[in-house]
Amino acid sequence: MSTGHISSLQPGASLLRRIINDSRSLGVFLLLCTLLSLALTNIKGIGEVYSHLWEMSIPGFDHLHLPHTIIHFINDALMTLFFFHVAIDIKKEVTTGELSSVSRMMLPTASALFGVAFPAVIFSLITAGTAYSNGWAIPTATDIAFTLGMVSLLGKAVPHSMKVFLTALAIIDDLCAILIIALFYGSSLYLIWLAGVAAVGIVIFLINRYLHRKWVYIVTAGLGVIMWYCMFRSGIHASFAGVILAFILPISKMPAFERRITLPVNFFIVPLFALANTSIFITPAAISGLASPLSLGIILGLFIGKPLGITLAVYLMVKLRLVRLANIRWAQFIGIGILAGIGFTMSIFVSNLSFPDDKMMMDIAKLSVLIASAVAMVVGYIWLKAFSPKKEEVVET
Repeated sequence: MSTGHISSLQPGASLLRRIINDSRSLGVFLLLCTLLSLALTNIKGIGEVYSHLWEMSIPGFDHLHLPHTIIHFINDALMTLFFFHVAIDIKKEVTTGELSSVSRMMLPTASALFGVAFPAVIFSLITAGTAYSNGWAIPTATDIAFTLGMVSLLGKAVPHSMKVFLTALAIIDDLCAILIIALFYGSSLYLIWLAGVAAVGIVIFLINRYLHRKWVYIVTAGLGVIMWYCMFRSGIHASFAGVILAFILPISKMPAFERRITLPVNFFIVPLFALANTSIFITPAAISGLASPLSLGIILGLFIGKPLGITLAVYLMVKLRLVRLANIRWAQFIGIGILAGIGFTMSIFVSNLSFPDDKMMMDIAKLSVLIASAVAMVVGYIWLKAFSPKKEEVVET
């Protein structure tokens, strides 16, 4: 290939690289996938075919005790890589990043915990005594991709210190979501399969701790699949295998794994999850369901509970003198809290787990998540633009 030909490819390749590395790209791509899925589902003559596509059985998977429909394979198998990717981010921040010391962890940790608890309480109060109560965890999650994408769009309207705070908060929020899924949305435990998870985990830890060959990555991937299968059969949600794998790998191996999975996770697996899980029929019954306790609990939990919990946590931490904030702008914290009400990926994921046998309730829950997230995006953007500081605040802990 000639030098001139190579040069002619560089601008396009450079543009593609910038798009992929731009934190706004994934959010925009997910939004387009969601709108496309909703549109296709609700086009007469196409919607039934499109929705049925995701429910199609994969030949032979049922006999192998694997997730046997396309949507189940996406949610139970492919999304394990998404959780692995999230857990890598958590581990990096805890070991070398913004959560690597107690003083740095205090404010975002308290804010994330309050931001998880308040939506759960609001939802539980609204749905008490109804068939919807199992969905209490749906409004507790913050979607990192959309939230950080919105912050990027806001540019200098959000100070750097607030961006760091939101990033750390969202990472801890994801950890809370992972633990909630593992502890509350599994089925009966099978100890023999859990023992298999532990045994494979020990082998993975040892070969990555003591061997430094290129083939170790291939072996680790193979053992990771075995760990996932054991987790799938154990009664704990299979996606948790990705979290365990990330936590047992040495920090020195993280960059190599992250380089290999970031692109497929961000631009294949998560968009595929969005396409499959937002195939929602917007029928009169679904619209009337938006007035149900289920819908109100999700929308108020995300849009009211998140900013209320996060802002209250910051207020208490300051009043108790556990942290010191210079030049506090409470409007900024409220705006960050509003953006944290963008649920999407994790909230939709929990919606599937909360009502696995009731498609109507699942669709109402997902539609409510989309509405709450859209409102949080618009209001959060306008709020933070309106209260944009003239100069950057300094956060000291």
